[in-house]
Amino acid sequence: QVQLVESGGGLVQAGGSLRLSCAASGIIFRITAMDWYRQAPGKQREFVARISSGGGTNFADSVKGRFTISRDNAKSTVYLQMSSLKPEDTAVYYCKTVAYNTWGQGTQVTVSS
Repeated sequence: QVQLVESGGGLVQAGGSLRLSCAASGIIFRITAMDWYRQAPGKQREFVARISSGGGTNFADSVKGRFTISRDNAKSTVYLQMSSLKPEDTAVYYCKTVAYNTWGQGTQVTVSS
């Protein structure tokens, strides 16, 4: 079955960096765009970034210039590199496969001030 497993979350100070990973199985990874979303306590889940099957990217305005997204089709893995982190980046981060409309379980990112 389709499975997405996120990792790499944790506690970091403001200004720091983290790299999240999302490993996919049960899908033809190379054909699907991949998204990252996040959900802060008491807020709706929001879009963070997308990478297309061809490698094109787009980002939410709130993370442009600070976050990058990449993919390794050989490893069926998508990454979210987060830099210059702010306390408002604190959230559970989820990956999603667009073609299969499946979500991972999420990984917590906490940025302390």
